[in-house]
Amino acid sequence: MLFAFARPAHLARTLAALRANHVPRVLAFADGARGAADAAAVAETRALLRAVDWCDMQLTERPVNLGLGRNVVAGISEVAARHDAFIVWEDDLVAVPGAYAWLSSALARYADDPRVLSVTAWTHPRVTPAGLGGAPYFDGRAECWGWGTWARSWRGVAGTNAVERMEAAAARGVAPDAYGSDLPAMARVEARKNIWAVRWLYHHLAAGGLCLRPPRSLVEHIGFDAGATHAAGADEWRNPPLDVAPPPPAVWPELVEHPDCRRLWAAAYPPRPWWARLARRVAGALRRGDA
Repeated sequence: MLFAFARPAHLARTLAALRANHVPRVLAFADGARGAADAAAVAETRALLRAVDWCDMQLTERPVNLGLGRNVVAGISEVAARHDAFIVWEDDLVAVPGAYAWLSSALARYADDPRVLSVTAWTHPRVTPAGLGGAPYFDGRAECWGWGTWARSWRGVAGTNAVERMEAAAARGVAPDAYGSDLPAMARVEARKNIWAVRWLYHHLAAGGLCLRPPRSLVEHIGFDAGATHAAGADEWRNPPLDVAPPPPAVWPELVEHPDCRRLWAAAYPPRPWWARLARRVAGALRRGDA
């Protein structure tokens, strides 16, 4: 699955990498223009998708602008109703050679194990445990930068929201910020900012599910330019130079979360001090006119 909007230059690089990975079939969802300002870029993006002749391209052109969150959730839900497994990609992600084969092998390996909710092509030195020896590992926190899952894992995601999933995780004893203070912050603005990934991440934590990560990143995020994406300004998450994907392992990891994952995520997004939380609440009250 490929989600695109109005970044033809980014999309061209993404498509080139998918072609080099010999992806045989792409279900693309092109969002509609927000107005005259991005109409030309949307048209150019759709033209790029229509011109793809190296795979089975099935293109859905949204007649209106849904925004990132609604487009992704609707698109995945549509595909999950027809397919058992799928890989989700966005138009600012570039896969290294072999990434598609690695993800496909992981999806096949864990297809029948409900403890595994997703697999991903992304990891980062800041949150990758040391001493892996080139082996993949399981994390309780899932991913949205190049990932795959099964229809069984997606069930129920579209009919809920991030705060509800966060509360369900808390009921299991997982504190909202146990895997980073960024998660509860994103959950509170999910609807207003029309984002989606935080709901998916809390869905894993609420179910006690696992996400399989590679020993090193197999995908580069190229959408850090200002205004291009919800991830803009996240330069601290740029990967070091990437290499080709490792071959699928002969022995896959034990079905247990690596013991360092929670600690690494908490260190990457430490709890905010009390005065910062108070300032945020006051600022929110002022915006709403409550103070």
